[in-house]
Amino acid sequence: MAQNGQNEKTFKPYIAATDFIPEFTPKAIILGALFGIIFGAATVYLGLKVGLTVSASIPIAVLAIAVFKKIGKSTILENNIVQTIGSAGESVAAGVVFTIPALLFLDGGIEYFEYFQIFVLALAGGILGVLFMVPLRRSLIVKEHGVLPYPEGTACADVLVAGEKGGNLAQKVYYGLGISFGYKVLMSVFGLWKEAPAYTFSKDSALPNGTVMGEISPELLGVGYIIGPKIAGIMVAGGVLSWLVLIPLITLIGSGLETAFPPVKAQLIRDMSAREIWGNYIRYIGAGAVTFGGIMTLIKTLPTIVSAFKDSIGDFKAGSAGKSTLRTEKDLPLVFVLVGAVVLVAFMAIIPSIPTNLLSAIMIVVFGFFFVTVSSRIVGIIGSSSNPISGMTIATLMATSLIFVGLGWTGSAHQPIALVVGSIVCIAAANAGATSQDLKTGYIVGATPIKQQYGLIIGVVASSVVIGATMLILNNAIGIGADSTVSANPLPAPQATLMATVIKGLLSQDLPWGLVVTGMGISAVLELAGVRSLPFAVGAYLPLSTTAPIFLGGLVKWFVEKKNSSKEDDGEIGPGALFSSGLIAGGSLTGILLAVLIATEVEAGKNVIDVLHVGLVEGLGGAGDLISLGVFVLLGYGLYKVATKTQK
Repeated sequence: MAQNGQNEKTFKPYIAATDFIPEFTPKAIILGALFGIIFGAATVYLGLKVGLTVSASIPIAVLAIAVFKKIGKSTILENNIVQTIGSAGESVAAGVVFTIPALLFLDGGIEYFEYFQIFVLALAGGILGVLFMVPLRRSLIVKEHGVLPYPEGTACADVLVAGEKGGNLAQKVYYGLGISFGYKVLMSVFGLWKEAPAYTFSKDSALPNGTVMGEISPELLGVGYIIGPKIAGIMVAGGVLSWLVLIPLITLIGSGLETAFPPVKAQLIRDMSAREIWGNYIRYIGAGAVTFGGIMTLIKTLPTIVSAFKDSIGDFKAGSAGKSTLRTEKDLPLVFVLVGAVVLVAFMAIIPSIPTNLLSAIMIVVFGFFFVTVSSRIVGIIGSSSNPISGMTIATLMATSLIFVGLGWTGSAHQPIALVVGSIVCIAAANAGATSQDLKTGYIVGATPIKQQYGLIIGVVASSVVIGATMLILNNAIGIGADSTVSANPLPAPQATLMATVIKGLLSQDLPWGLVVTGMGISAVLELAGVRSLPFAVGAYLPLSTTAPIFLGGLVKWFVEKKNSSKEDDGEIGPGALFSSGLIAGGSLTGILLAVLIATEVEAGKNVIDVLHVGLVEGLGGAGDLISLGVFVLLGYGLYKVATKTQK
């Protein structure tokens, strides 16, 4: 196992380089692809819902060990291949949901929001992320071993070794998945309690239009537990600022205005609901806050960026990748990497149904390689969950848009082109971060790098097949974007909405800069106060209904840590984290299933959920909200008991 002080010369992997055991087997490939499809679809739902994703490597490793125990024996290297292939689905889906739904909000972009286009973008970005990471492996994973911890990768190796030695790690994941499925079916299908209890203060109260609400779903509780109380608390603080401070303040000031306040052209503020004020004003303030927070995160990591880029250039010149005869040092040949990248980008540039041109293809290569390098290095220090992908994507979009403005490309036809550059870079950077963690896991357990790299490409292809279909189903059944009228609670897609705001504002040069700069100022104040502004800004940008249940999950984690007088390690492999992973997977997959049921009509104007819906507490008013909240608190208590009972 990895220990502090070990380096390239002294480190010994769990499986020696001279040992050859089953690794890249058909059963490992099939199971890995299946998990990639499942977790890719789940990540699409989760990312559109909360603008956050969580690493899937550890849950997949746990499930792989459990499945193979049921169907036959497996080696640690086969289990590693399963998690390597499966984790690619989560990372590619994360990059997709952060950017591609922005096509729905861009002028002329909706015509490109089709299955084939989404599939091609996901495939190209995911494979570029793998290819660009190949020449960096020796520099970052091998030479920097003992320096760059790669927390998720190291923790995943711990799980694989623990599974090799015996134990029942998967039980908590299965419990969480089953409870999450039952909870959501009873809530969303049968309507035994409300999905989103809420209370809005009247406009003549001391807190006019102030709103308290929570979407009480198990996946949000699980996300909160995994990210922990500190980040969850910062996120909900942003939501409190938006919904209990800024919205009442705007309502109070706007109540005396007799004219519309820009950017709104007709409606008076005093006639707006809390959600309308959020859509018309707070969203721009939040966009400014997220932009500034992302850029600040990028600036803070600038020394790391420069160092990583120098290392990668040196590695290219040395041509060291793939020359060793040892099994544990065999990578994809460098010529394969270069030719593959050129062919992919050339294909993107000539395909008529993808909005690209020669300049944008060149920008994809330049920005893609740069931010893959950045992402691969950064996750080695702070982990994939804290990887500032949003900041990298915003920087790419801003640079691309400013170049377009300089060339006079300010028409609506150029908005989708700018987004394609940003989306492929985002997907590549997200997948490169996950690829780095997987290769670190493989380095520790003694895997064959080239087989992992083949596995990652398989994972990208398998997950790309379902990501577009999942997104289209969710858009047609629930709606994507806060302004969607498909349902009462559309998926907000906060990151994608922000990307569209940046592109449209810069190219059309009509961004409401007063509101955007206000948001930037809020993030600047937080940075000066020593608080990480990015999670706060994301919280301010999201509805409070999303951040409040995440905070409850973080609160449960805090109580667990107080009870046990210790913190779970950075790898998040305690029983509470495994149970939470089950809650996230079960809730997200059930959400997709519900979207399919909503789209399935059984009578004229009705679907399966309409027929089965009981609406037990909907006529009870505030009492129904309290009952619903009580059920969610019970779920949180169950998570607490699982996390503390096993650790005792």
